[in-house]
Amino acid sequence: MLHSPIMHHVVVTGRLDVIDTSGRRETYGTGTRANFTIRLHRRDVALRIAINPQLAIGEAYKNGDLTLEGGSVYDFLFFMANNLTKSGPSPFMKAREVCRFLFRRFTQRNVVWRSRSNVVHHYDLTAEFYDLFLDEDKQYSCAYFAQPSDDLETAQRRKKQHLAAKLCLRPGLKVLDVGSGWGGLALHLAQEADVIVNGLTLSTEQYQVAVGRAAKAGMSDRVKFALRDYRDEGGEYDRIVSVGMFEHVGVPFFGSYFQMISDRLSGNGVALVHTIGRTDGPGVTNPFIRKYIFPGGYIPAISEVMPAIERAGLVVTDIEVLRLHYAKTLRVWRERFCQNWGRAAELYNEEFCRMWEYYLAASEVAFRCMGLVVWQIQLAKNQETVPLTRDYITDFDRELEAR
Repeated sequence: MLHSPIMHHVVVTGRLDVIDTSGRRETYGTGTRANFTIRLHRRDVALRIAINPQLAIGEAYKNGDLTLEGGSVYDFLFFMANNLTKSGPSPFMKAREVCRFLFRRFTQRNVVWRSRSNVVHHYDLTAEFYDLFLDEDKQYSCAYFAQPSDDLETAQRRKKQHLAAKLCLRPGLKVLDVGSGWGGLALHLAQEADVIVNGLTLSTEQYQVAVGRAAKAGMSDRVKFALRDYRDEGGEYDRIVSVGMFEHVGVPFFGSYFQMISDRLSGNGVALVHTIGRTDGPGVTNPFIRKYIFPGGYIPAISEVMPAIERAGLVVTDIEVLRLHYAKTLRVWRERFCQNWGRAAELYNEEFCRMWEYYLAASEVAFRCMGLVVWQIQLAKNQETVPLTRDYITDFDRELEAR
């Protein structure tokens, strides 16, 4: 069992049993009964886990080379994450992370053509597939659970309202939506505040759905979408919003991203960036997520973001931290996805479904106990552009909810 040193280091609470292809059982941790039992179905899986557990465990689960007995993949990952929080990384794990950190700029060289390829990899899956687990508006970002009883549809509506409140919208303003997805936010802003919205996406699937939705709503004259990279956009806008897109920019292009916002934003404009962030300082992207889910993606630390904002000449007027909102969002997505597993397998295959389940489960665990949060960063050029207190956000939320 070549992965034994790592597992013996990590598992300090509870017990994990591993059964190899010969039937031999090895125990990690303590306890009379195993919390989880892993069964390996290929002889080389143990070696791959020993070399690169963050990639190999997910890869083996996806391929069917590793199966779990006595719990779901989410339960297992939560168990391992809690143990890692207590044990800390081993010297070998630390050394591997240092190597990844040194090469992270290479893996995040998201020039225009590579950004387009990265988007196609994930977002050009069929719209029907995303219907299996997203809300009716196809919001593929963190929802806002203002009340514990909120369902996903309510929480996603509240998220859009919360963003609209921070944008300080007025009828007739021109809004740029960077990373507009399937068009739900752009349509919401235009409907609620009578503004003009231009949306940018690199996904052909999302573009086609968004254009169709605008036409169906009779709003094609006020809500337009373009297949365009953010670096190629021109013109001036009163408001700029970007939700769930900054995670795809990459460290080498943080400066370009915020400079684009500065160049496109009017003197009295307001911008709002909604992004996942890490609370434990600069790091690297999980290798399984980078290889199979979000190539070129990176979740930033706030210490990496602020210098780029400052260099672009922008003023931070508000930062809100949404802590467990994304964990709740991901749990609903995972539950809905598993309920629709059969249809997803028809669209793709069983291996794809295991990969997607692992991605959703690992992401939820990361938000619950591995230091991931969501930031909503409000920006302006003039510090007098937005009100001096945050009461206007709450007032706007309540007004829309009452309406």
